[in-house]
Amino acid sequence: MENFICEEHGVHQDIIEKVSKVMPDEAVLYDAAELLKVFGDSTRIRIIFVLCQSEMCVCDIAGLLGMTQSAISHQLRVLKQARLVASRREGKAIFYSLADSHVKTIFYHAMEHVME
Repeated sequence: MENFICEEHGVHQDIIEKVSKVMPDEAVLYDAAELLKVFGDSTRIRIIFVLCQSEMCVCDIAGLLGMTQSAISHQLRVLKQARLVASRREGKAIFYSLADSHVKTIFYHAMEHVME
């Protein structure tokens, strides 16, 4: 395999300038990395999949995924702190749903990518 060495052609200043003009602040990139970390847990991904299908309460999610309500509640708290999940109260029950359409889009793009 041939090695490509930039020293041979010099620095591509035009490309560097073009990209640096649109490069987000470090804080924005950090926040994006933190958001993507939340997607890095298979239990949370399973919960997101379930919530893509329907709004659900903790006990229904736990039953569907074969997990304890405590474990589901913990993961829902993480998802809610990341603003990926929203909740609403109906009497004593709390129902969870995806916070917005962006969550579903991110999830479906990830699924599409891994299924290629």
